[in-house]
Amino acid sequence: MRTLEFGWFLPTAGDTIEYGTKEGAIPPSMALFDRVAKAAEASGFEYMLVPVASSCWDAYIVSSMVLARTERMRMLVAARPGYASPILMARMIAAIEQLSAGRVSVNLIAGQSDEESRQDGIKLAKEDRYALMDEDVSLMKQLWTSRTPVDFEGRFHALHGARVAPRPSQALRFYLGGGSPEAWEVSARHADVHLFWGDTVDAIRANMARIRELAARHGREKEIGFGMRLQIICRPTEDEAWDAAQALVANVTEAQTAFIKSHYGSSAANRRVQELADTHGEMIAPHLWTGITRIRPGAGIVVVGNPEQCAQTLQQFIDLGCHSFCLSGYLHDEECVRFARWVRPLIAARNPGRMPDVPISV
Repeated sequence: MRTLEFGWFLPTAGDTIEYGTKEGAIPPSMALFDRVAKAAEASGFEYMLVPVASSCWDAYIVSSMVLARTERMRMLVAARPGYASPILMARMIAAIEQLSAGRVSVNLIAGQSDEESRQDGIKLAKEDRYALMDEDVSLMKQLWTSRTPVDFEGRFHALHGARVAPRPSQALRFYLGGGSPEAWEVSARHADVHLFWGDTVDAIRANMARIRELAARHGREKEIGFGMRLQIICRPTEDEAWDAAQALVANVTEAQTAFIKSHYGSSAANRRVQELADTHGEMIAPHLWTGITRIRPGAGIVVVGNPEQCAQTLQQFIDLGCHSFCLSGYLHDEECVRFARWVRPLIAARNPGRMPDVPISV
């Protein structure tokens, strides 16, 4: 069985104690990034997901700054198709990898919103963005490993005698989270970890089986791994956890929820999250809450409960075969400490020999 790994989220668009109000917002800043990154590293998290969206600070610059101010944690930084050439991405990622002594992995993202892509000058439809992503990743891998200049003629790129410096010191790990057939195909070909957003246990089981079938066509059924991208709200008692959850969205308006549904409707993963909320209401399973989907795109399914309940909910996905968990919570520097103190020891006790040997100092 694979070693379990845990990642945390860096809120580069800012943090919040109360969605739906300006008063609850904490703006992005180096001070915020420092607090979250150092708390996550002290809590034993092995990697940090750096988001990309129009509201987020640049992922590569922030990642470089945070890597220089931490000691162990990897940065999971996005490679988005159409935003930079594969030559430039290969050079940037390899330089970060070398300068940080290997502390970077690559998150493959095609973009959640067609409208946002158009705002950023990306004219390709979602399925074409995944085709471009596949070509970009194939090229980056070739550029990093080829000992001779690279010639390439593809649908999107033509390279003649291309080379990059530096080269990564080791093979880089690729993560991808997406719910479309195109996303699954790219995962099957390239990803080390396919990250699912929160869903029912039965749905995750079926999706894992399908992606494994796709990976087998490329001889990668043993290479592909699986994980979950989830929010978490853990408190000493269940009542306290639900009070915190409800307070987080108490002031969200119907207009804000309508915007989330319309603006991100082109994303299959976002449509699935909204479908879960429409079908199941606020609870898709005990302690799996849909409440944040009213205001937050992306991974809006939340594990809510006391430490035992949170650990048991995550264990269901471990038992399915998920080994990587990318978590977040509010406030981000505080919730990661609660996880380390209360939930992580329970997961370690349930999974002897599978927890990473990382220092925890919270």
